[in-house]
Amino acid sequence: MGSAETQVDITAEQEKTADCRLPLLPLRDVVLFPYMVLPVAVGRERSIKALETAAAGDRRIFLATQKNPQVEDPDTDDVFAAGTVGEIVQVFKLPDGSVKTFVQGLWRARVINVNTEAKDFITVDVEPIKKDPDIITPETEALMRQARQAFSQYVQLNGRLPSETANLALGIEEPDKLADVICANLPLKVKEKQQLLEMPVSAERLENLLAVLLREIELLNLEKKIQARVRGQIEKSQKEYVLNEQMKAIQKELRTRDDHAKEMEELKAKIKKAAMSEEADQAAMKELGRLEKMAPYSPEATVARSYLDWMLSLPWSVASEDQLDLDKAEETLDADHHSMKKPKERILEYLAVCALKKDMRGPILCLVGPPGVGKTSLARSIAKALNRNFARITLGGVRDESEIRGHRRTYIGALPGRIIQQMRRAKTKNPVILLDEIDKMGSDWRGDPAAALLEVLDPEQNKNFVDHYLDVGFDLSSVFFIATANTTHTIPVTLLDRLEMIDISGYTLMEKTEIAKKYLVPKQVKEHGVEDRAEVKFSDKALASLIESFTRESGVRQLDREIASVVRKIAKEIAHGGVKGPAKADKGVYDVATAKDVEGYLGVPKFKKEATAPNDVGVATGLAWTQHGGEMLSIEVAKVPGKGELKLTGQLGSTMQESAHAAFTYVKSASKKFKLDLEDLKKYDLHLHVPEGAIPKDGPSAGVAMAVALASLLMDKAPKAKLAMTGEITLKGRVLPVGGIREKLIAAHREGMDLVLVPAANKRDLDELPDEVKKTLKVATVAQMDDVLKAAFR
Repeated sequence: MGSAETQVDITAEQEKTADCRLPLLPLRDVVLFPYMVLPVAVGRERSIKALETAAAGDRRIFLATQKNPQVEDPDTDDVFAAGTVGEIVQVFKLPDGSVKTFVQGLWRARVINVNTEAKDFITVDVEPIKKDPDIITPETEALMRQARQAFSQYVQLNGRLPSETANLALGIEEPDKLADVICANLPLKVKEKQQLLEMPVSAERLENLLAVLLREIELLNLEKKIQARVRGQIEKSQKEYVLNEQMKAIQKELRTRDDHAKEMEELKAKIKKAAMSEEADQAAMKELGRLEKMAPYSPEATVARSYLDWMLSLPWSVASEDQLDLDKAEETLDADHHSMKKPKERILEYLAVCALKKDMRGPILCLVGPPGVGKTSLARSIAKALNRNFARITLGGVRDESEIRGHRRTYIGALPGRIIQQMRRAKTKNPVILLDEIDKMGSDWRGDPAAALLEVLDPEQNKNFVDHYLDVGFDLSSVFFIATANTTHTIPVTLLDRLEMIDISGYTLMEKTEIAKKYLVPKQVKEHGVEDRAEVKFSDKALASLIESFTRESGVRQLDREIASVVRKIAKEIAHGGVKGPAKADKGVYDVATAKDVEGYLGVPKFKKEATAPNDVGVATGLAWTQHGGEMLSIEVAKVPGKGELKLTGQLGSTMQESAHAAFTYVKSASKKFKLDLEDLKKYDLHLHVPEGAIPKDGPSAGVAMAVALASLLMDKAPKAKLAMTGEITLKGRVLPVGGIREKLIAAHREGMDLVLVPAANKRDLDELPDEVKKTLKVATVAQMDDVLKAAFR
C-alpha cells in the first residue's frame, strides 16, 4: 500500500448522518487521516469482499491500521480500535485478481461493537471520536499559530513537499482539521500517527503535534549540517583529484612538448608553401595559432586540425597545363564517340575560342538528351582532350543547400560542400567538373541547392566562391563546368540562364549498330576476360535483331547490357572447355551471325516488331517525345449515341485535353469544309481514346493528329496508311511548332512510316536528321489544317 495526500472538505452534517455499521478494511503501515485521499492495493479475499460490499452500498468503509503488519488475516483484535471512516472514490480491478482503490478520509471514529453475523468479511459499529466544542480558546489559537509557523518551516527545509501544502495549512481555522492536514503530511511512525489520530482534545493534539514538528525541524537542520560537512569533504577530494590529474597532464605535456612544437612548425611551413590567397592564408594562420594553445588531444584541437587539413589539401595554386590542340581534341572526340556531329562541333568551337583568348571563362555547357546517349562519357572525353583532371558530382535527389555550400564548423560532423570536396579529389584548380543530372535537384526546408549553384556557375561570382566550412573565398573561375540533363523543363529559369544547351538526340538503328561494333562489343569482350581466349564477332543482322527485339531506348545503355549478357554466356562456354552454344564457334572464333543466334543466348525477344497497322477511319498516328526518345502515338475516335459532347480517355494530361478540345472546336467550326450536319452531330458523343491508358501522357504536340482523327471519323474517310504527324493546332486551324522533331522522325523511321507531317515552323530542325532517315522517310511541312487535310487524305 502507498499513500498520496490530498485535502478535501467534509461537512459536520455528513459526519452526523453517517451509518454506524460499516465494513472493516485493515491497513498495513499507513494511517488514514480525514481530508486526505489514500490509494490502497487490496489483495486479501476478506478485504476485497468488504470493499465490494461498501462500493455496492453507500461507498463508506471503516479503515483501521494493523497493530502488526505481518499478520496475513487480521481479526478485530489485530487492528487499532480507532480509525477513519472513508468514502470509496474509485475502484480498479487488476489482471492478477487484486483490486486497487482510492479512499477519501471523512472523519475519525472508533469501534464500539463487532458484528459477528457477517462471515465473508468483518463489519463493525463505529462512532465519531468526540471533539472539543467549536469555541477556540486563546491557548488553542496560540497553538494553532505556532503549528502553522512550524509546519511552514518544515516544508521549506524538507524540499520534497510543494509550497502549496504550507499555504493550505495557513488558511485552516479549525483546530482538528489543521492537526489532520499536518499529520497527513509528516513522515512519522505508525504508532505516533495512531496516537495523534486517537486524541479527542484539540489542544492536546496540537501540543503533541507541535512537539513532533519541532523535533522533525531539528532533525532536518542536523541533516543539512551533515550534508554540508560531507560535501566539503567530497569537494576537497575532488580538488585533490583534479590537481593530481593536472600534474599528470603537465608532466605529459613536458614530455610531448617538443613533438607538438615540431608538428606546429611543419603545419606553418605547409601553409606558406600552399600559396593560398591572402584571405585564406590569414584564416589558416589564425586557426594554427588557436591550435598551438590547445591540448593536443582535445575535441577542439581535432576540429581545428581537420580544418587545416582541408585548407592544405586544396589546390590553391596547382594547375594542369592545358592542351588546346583542336586537331587532337577532334581526334579524341571521334575516337570515343560515334556520330554526335553537332555536339562535337559546338565543343570544338568552344575550345577554339578558349585557345585564342587563353581564358576558359565563358558559358557553362549543358548536355541535354535521353539516358544512355553518352553525355557523361562525352564530358570525360572533353577532359581527356584538354589534358585536365576530371571530377563528377551527381546532383540527382540533392535537396540540401549545404550539399553545395558545405556545413558551418559549429555543427558536429561538418564537412565542405560537394564542390570543394571534388576540388580536393581533382588535385588541380582547373579540372573539368561534371554536374550530372542537374535537372533532378529538389528543394525543401533545408534550402534550394539550385540557387546555391548560381554562384558556382556564374563567371562573375565564382572567382570568390565561399564555402560555409572554409569560410574563405576559393577561386573556381578556372574550372571547366559541364552539366548534364534529361530535360530542361525542371531546371529553374535563373539557373537555365547560366547554361548553354547542347542537345544530344537518340541514335538511329544504323548508328546504334556502329556504336556496338566499334565500342560496346570490344569493351564487353575485354571486361569479361574473353579477349585473350577467343574472338567474338557480331554481324550487322545480329546486332539489328538485338537492338530491335531486346531494347527500346534512345541511347545504348540497355544494348550494352544485352551484349554483356551474350558475352557472359560465351565466357561460360569457354570456361567449360569450349562447349558449343548458339554461336558458330570455329578455332576460337565465336560468330553471332543471325537473329536466331541472339535468341539462343537471350531467349524470347522482349519487344516484338510488328508492321505498323494502317490508319483507319477515326484512327490517326501521332508522334510524341519522351525522355527516352521518340514514340508513336495512336489516336482513336469512336461515335456513340449522346448529346454532341467529347469524351477523353487514355490518361491524358491537362495540355493534351486542351489540344483535344481545341481540335474538336476546329472541326465543328469548319463543318462546311467537312460537309458536316451539326444538328445531326448533337445526337452523338465522340469518344477520343489514346491506347495504353495506364501510361500518363501529356505535351503540346498531338493537336494535329487529334483533329485528323476527328475529321476522319466525321467524313468517314481513312487517312493514308503509313502516315504520322506532329504539331499543335489553334481554333482557327493554324499549325504551331513543337519540339523533339529529330527524335520523333527517328521513331517514325524506326516504325516504318512513309510520310510525316511536321509544322512549317520546324523546317529548320530537319537539317539535323541523319542521312539514313532523310533517304527513306518523306517529310512534308504544313502551316494550316487545310494543308494537313490535303496531305492526310487521298
